[in-house]
Amino acid sequence: MRINPSKIADYFRELSIDDLQKMQDIGPAVAESIYNWFRDKHNLALLENLDKAGIEIEYKKSKIKKQKLAGKTFILTGELELLSREQAKEKIRELGGDVSSSVSKNTDFAVVGKNPGSKYDKAKELGVKIIEEKEFLEMI
Repeated sequence: MRINPSKIADYFRELSIDDLQKMQDIGPAVAESIYNWFRDKHNLALLENLDKAGIEIEYKKSKIKKQKLAGKTFILTGELELLSREQAKEKIRELGGDVSSSVSKNTDFAVVGKNPGSKYDKAKELGVKIIEEKEFLEMI
């Protein structure tokens, strides 16, 4: 699919910083930068000039799965039986979630396997939702 630069500008100008942060791999700093870039008159003039020159941007749909874990942060603790730790991390990221190496008040889920470590105790202490591997697999 080919898109005119001005159409891209129109799309991004309609998004808030919060909307941008909901996109995979975009944090607060990048969201603010994108937000400001598409509101700068010099950048908009550049896109308009590209439009006038007949430049089109080719867009290819990515094969990213539905982002059903978007905005959720996970930690993994203990030995998982059905997935390796790397496979679990990859699944979380594919579905838009984040994986942290430590538990904090921002952690949404603790995926707990056999013989969980201190992360399990900290997650309980902070009131993080604790789920077993089976429940995690049903979630994804």
